[in-house]
Amino acid sequence: MKKSHPVRRVVLATAATVSGVVLLLSLKPASDPNAQAAGAAPQATQAAQESPQGGSSATGNGTIDGNVVQTEYGNVQVRLTVANGKITKAEAIQAPKGGTSDQKTALSIPKLAQETVAAQSAKIDSVSGATYTSNGYKQSLQSALDKMKSSAGSSRSGASPSQGAGAPSQGGGGSGSQAGGSGSSGAAQAKTVTGAAAQTQYGPVQVRITVSNGKITKAEAVQAPKGGLSDQKTALAVPKLNQEAVAAGSAKIDSVSGATYTSGGYKQSLQSALDQAGG
Repeated sequence: MKKSHPVRRVVLATAATVSGVVLLLSLKPASDPNAQAAGAAPQATQAAQESPQGGSSATGNGTIDGNVVQTEYGNVQVRLTVANGKITKAEAIQAPKGGTSDQKTALSIPKLAQETVAAQSAKIDSVSGATYTSNGYKQSLQSALDKMKSSAGSSRSGASPSQGAGAPSQGGGGSGSQAGGSGSSGAAQAKTVTGAAAQTQYGPVQVRITVSNGKITKAEAVQAPKGGLSDQKTALAVPKLNQEAVAAGSAKIDSVSGATYTSGGYKQSLQSALDQAGG
């Protein structure tokens, strides 16, 4: 038999060593992706838990603009101010102007805005003598409400998983009874209060407010100056004052230019109604 050459032995040994190292290296990285995936999973879970909270806090508050609606006399566009999912203020950022449109807009928009806050919907009456403006307002208002509902719906769908996970630990019976109790309490707190009549140079002013859960949900003047120019001033001033009373929730509201006496009497009567309501 021939003896193996020493050089051949070295080559074979080296080849075997290299093959073993390559096998070891090829096996080692396989464990890294698992470790990374395991480490990434808690982060993904944490991100999933945080995202619904961020979505819910961003919705239900702020301003929403409705679509611009074309009418025979000009564009109408409504802007809503929303807090905790409820309309606290409504205004027209576009409305017909020029000629008789100025007067009709001044008469109709404050009334429509007041009705919007009171109704919390687009189911409000049109203002007599301003049919086109009223219809345009309601269409723009409905589009703003649709946007508001869409935003609130996406927030609820994102927030519901985290809320649902915590609900069972609280106990179904207890939470149900609490919900029923709060509903009856809210209904019991709703009341109507009429302020004292305030005498002005042009006639008495008396305000009636509807209060629910400690907040003014509606304000109206059951008495206001009448006759001659007073009719026009009352029509201009009272709807604006009503809207401001609901938005402010107090008698700290601005007087209407050109109706100083009516505004002053309104605020006095409003304050007496608030005092009776405990506000």
